[in-house]
Amino acid sequence: MTIVPTEGEKKGKKDAGAQSKPDRLEKTPVAAQSDLKSKTNRTQILSGQETAADLKSDATLRPQTIDEYIGQTRLKSMLTMSVGAAKSRQEALDHVLFYGPPGLGKTTLARVIANEMGARIHMTSGPALERPRDIIGLVHQLEAGDVLFIDEIHRLSRVAEELLYPAIEDFVIDLTSGKGHATRTMRLPLPRFTLIGATTKAGMISNALRDRFGFVLRLEFYSKEELAKIVSRTSRLLNVPMTDDAVTAVAGRARGTPRIANRLVRLVRDYGHFQGAEVISEEIAVFALDSYQVDAFGLDATDRRMLEILIDHYQGGPVGIETIAATLGEDSDTLEDVYEPFLIQAGFIQRTPRGRCATPQAYTHLGRAPINHQLGTGQLGIEFNKE
Repeated sequence: MTIVPTEGEKKGKKDAGAQSKPDRLEKTPVAAQSDLKSKTNRTQILSGQETAADLKSDATLRPQTIDEYIGQTRLKSMLTMSVGAAKSRQEALDHVLFYGPPGLGKTTLARVIANEMGARIHMTSGPALERPRDIIGLVHQLEAGDVLFIDEIHRLSRVAEELLYPAIEDFVIDLTSGKGHATRTMRLPLPRFTLIGATTKAGMISNALRDRFGFVLRLEFYSKEELAKIVSRTSRLLNVPMTDDAVTAVAGRARGTPRIANRLVRLVRDYGHFQGAEVISEEIAVFALDSYQVDAFGLDATDRRMLEILIDHYQGGPVGIETIAATLGEDSDTLEDVYEPFLIQAGFIQRTPRGRCATPQAYTHLGRAPINHQLGTGQLGIEFNKE
């Protein structure tokens, strides 16, 4: 569990120093060329899951206030009203549950809420809270108005979840001491705090826990315009000059996810420095991303290979995921959890009771002519993938 002092907590301190700007990075040495090419691992580039490199850049890139936060307009307006009302009453904000695909800013929003409330934030994750003493030790540190953030809250153990029920509903926690006939139960009052939960699998959270949150908010994928603003802000903070066309090119390949957009900016920065470019142009950005096998729609080599198998081997489907996995040489769970969700969201694949089908958009993207039974297939394209 980590206690993070937020910007809101520092507002009253006169000696709070401004964050120093990151220094301009030196050019990547020639010996790093092979290292750059080796970074084609999907987990490092196109996965929404957080990596070690993402953690290193968090302090610089994460927005600190709601005004700095880009995107999620509807959600931001709701939080602005609720935070303002809670501050005017001098009360803690009601409990909040964020859910949605990884990389969309759930952890960042938790930090923003703590900053806006001028409170400390205690950060932990569901798998870390296994035993009752973990929960007791965690809530015992809370002070009035604090924010408790639990990532992957769907992975809380049943015992930990039941201990949290009275803590988040009545702000008390039940302690048990002794054994056998000497067992005693005590109820310890807690200060009013705000629990913020984050999950990528809202369906795995029990109804009893979900109903105890005052706000249940879904984070949506970002549009190209919103991602372009994020890319522009990231390049400015990293001191990487980019043309408007380069910003648009990077934003179009970020799969609607800010975390991936920031990761692509760092990759383009490395490539540009290796080439000795002072300003990242569209040509350099496109060439850099092509070298990492990220195409104009954000698809990588495995994504394209999956579509090629559907179209060339099975006439566009329908075909079962196990058959695709056997042909591709990948595990079926990996295809379902890592590759398939974006292809469905972007409108390249339709999931039917009979199996997976390629859409006309997939044929067009791979330069194939749709066969007769695919001409009427509907498209599920989302806004950030439309050109």
